[in-house]
Amino acid sequence: MKKYLYVVIVSAMLISFSLQAAPKISVYFGGQILTMVGDKPQYVEAIVVNDNEISFVGSKKDALAKAGDNSLNVDLAGKTLMPGFIDGHAHFSNFASQAIGARLLPPPDSGAKDIPSIIKLLKEWNTAKNRALTGWVFGTGFDDSVIKEKRFPTKHDLDQVTTKYPIMITHISGHFAVVNSKGLELLNITKDTPNPEGGLIRREKGSNEPNGVLEELAAIPHMLKAISPTSREAGLQFFEAGQEMAVSFGYTTAQEGRAMGNHEFLATMADEKRLKIDVVSYIDYLFVDKYMQTKWYADDYINGYKIGGMKVTLDGSPQGRTAWRTTPYLLPPDGAKKDYVGYPAIPKDEDLTNIYEKAFKNNWQILTHANGDAAMDQMIRTLKPLTEKYGNEDRRFVLIHGQYIRDDQLDSFKQLKVIASLFPLHTFYWGDWHSEIIGKELGQRISPVRTALDKGLKITIHTDAPVALPNLMRVVWTAVERTSRSGEIIGEGERLTPYEALQAITIWSAHQHFEGKEKGSLEVGKLADLVVLDKNPIDVPHTNIKDIQVMQTIKAGKVVYTRD
Repeated sequence: MKKYLYVVIVSAMLISFSLQAAPKISVYFGGQILTMVGDKPQYVEAIVVNDNEISFVGSKKDALAKAGDNSLNVDLAGKTLMPGFIDGHAHFSNFASQAIGARLLPPPDSGAKDIPSIIKLLKEWNTAKNRALTGWVFGTGFDDSVIKEKRFPTKHDLDQVTTKYPIMITHISGHFAVVNSKGLELLNITKDTPNPEGGLIRREKGSNEPNGVLEELAAIPHMLKAISPTSREAGLQFFEAGQEMAVSFGYTTAQEGRAMGNHEFLATMADEKRLKIDVVSYIDYLFVDKYMQTKWYADDYINGYKIGGMKVTLDGSPQGRTAWRTTPYLLPPDGAKKDYVGYPAIPKDEDLTNIYEKAFKNNWQILTHANGDAAMDQMIRTLKPLTEKYGNEDRRFVLIHGQYIRDDQLDSFKQLKVIASLFPLHTFYWGDWHSEIIGKELGQRISPVRTALDKGLKITIHTDAPVALPNLMRVVWTAVERTSRSGEIIGEGERLTPYEALQAITIWSAHQHFEGKEKGSLEVGKLADLVVLDKNPIDVPHTNIKDIQVMQTIKAGKVVYTRD
């Protein structure tokens, strides 16, 4: 009973400290403390946190002696302490829309199992209070590959919710949007509106009349405008909801993986000291001239925020069938021809070379989104001559996603010293769908993390949130189990061990972000970025990893989240 009361008292103290300045010295002990140092799991009895850094790692006896009598002694009560999580790729700015909008994710993340349930969820969300946030009825995360009808909703479906107010819903991939008739009107999209380069306005069968579905660059610029807060008060509400979601899943460093105008809002939040964790942005190549010369592009964070480099997008979504491939999809999208292979976002190699060369000249880190093998071919053939011209020492360019990567491309990326941030979350969410659209044999090879690792590439894994919930324990589980919704194993030979998967969201991801000296492992002198888990991902049966919960998140020694 005394032990139970002690744990309750300590928990209350931690909650209190999460609202105040952290104690100067804290000692953590009494659980499994996983350091993430080395190629195999290593544990210690205790760590000492002095202000914002780890000052001791070792035995409990020595830790208590070093900390002194005035330290806060935290008994983990059997829970697991490890370094805080660093997602290899996500879109922090958009966590808010997932946290606040109608949640249209399919089970198990939400209840959007078919079009009637999508309509129902939007009707429930459609209140004056919610509309006031952005001026739109909006929801995120619908998935045509999973819902019963296996098709996109259209304006006719959304008009059943309302024709008075504009509606926009975004696809789980983040590469498509659907709007109702009022939404098309506000966006000024008519039968006479041409398709933009790198995008497509889907039409009614047999006519040019828009059916409400917008692809890629026909969608993304409008998405940013329609699902943006219209007032400062709404903006703060969005920001706090998104940040709370991040810390509840153990993030101590988050990435804004394609920053445009949202950079300015994040910079304002940093200036106002509202960030609880570190956020690093990668500026879309169209905006680098505007933002890369500001104070935010720096080695060190300013109040928790900085720009880390440039983002380039070469194609679309594999599950949405806009990834650019060298061979046709077996199941083309509605209205597409049988030889449909997706399409590029930047059709001319010359244009991409100019974009990349600007980064080489300025020594900017480049994150490149490429899912289809044709897009990765373009990436390789434009990067290679530039590395020969400018050198390639420790640039740490990153391939984002790489779902349909070929083995020969992995070899090329190793030669080019490109870090592969792959996306094994697809094996659960879309593994069955990939088998339908590209064939079972190729579908087994998506996100080949084991092959990449065995070939000597540096890798990370990621959520791409809000494509899915920013639940990094589910990411670890998918990398380890690779089990689809139907229960089929997707590429058994591509599994990681639990420890490798944890490395990919801690020490390896810290390296990707040029922060390996400060983050990613529990070592003296590193930041006290920590997460407390209710169970140890290395010890539990693999199928249970997805159910592990974050009990506490600690950023630079300060508790920023405690689960009730």
